[in-house]
Amino acid sequence: MPIFLLSDKLHIFPPPELASDNGLLAVGGDLSAGRLLSAYSNGIFPWYNPGEEIKWWCPKERFVIFPQDVHISRSMKKEMSKTSLEIKFNINFNQIIHNCRTMRENETWITSEMESAYIKLFELGYAHCTGVYDGLELAGGLYGVIIGKCFFGESMFSKTANASKLALISLCQKLSDEGFLFIDCQFHTAHLEKMGGRHISWATYKHLLKKGLGTI
Repeated sequence: MPIFLLSDKLHIFPPPELASDNGLLAVGGDLSAGRLLSAYSNGIFPWYNPGEEIKWWCPKERFVIFPQDVHISRSMKKEMSKTSLEIKFNINFNQIIHNCRTMRENETWITSEMESAYIKLFELGYAHCTGVYDGLELAGGLYGVIIGKCFFGESMFSKTANASKLALISLCQKLSDEGFLFIDCQFHTAHLEKMGGRHISWATYKHLLKKGLGTI
């Protein structure tokens, strides 16, 4: 399949179904708020290495977590019953995304450009974060993008054992209570699979996306 080159001005993407077998759809463009929101609304997301052109992806098989189905292991339930860690939503977004970037300095896809772009989305009310606190200290957290009843996960970090798991479980419980349909994990990881992640077809994902955005 061809890889599309995006215009520097228009926020229009090619049909997601035209992505290559590995999910790569297009390169170029920018990380403006309008382009990012257009991307997520079509099941597309940016992911690239520092120094590369921006790459836009749309895997044909999606890896998601349904919030109500998050898996909490027996040991994690025991840990949660006695933990002194505190969960806070949408506090210190800048610090959380910066930790997601710096905690994986040699393997992160979060460039300074991406960090700034998602901070802007947070200021506009679209990016959200979950933080885990040990007193006043940030012990772990995650961030992503919310449009409608869809949560598009981006990254997480942990400085304390199980902090990122606690952040994800707490987020899932909140999203479930608020009627969210899914968390888009984008790509499979063994860790997220243990937390309840599963593969769904593009057709199923597209239907859920439209339903979550209120377009059907």
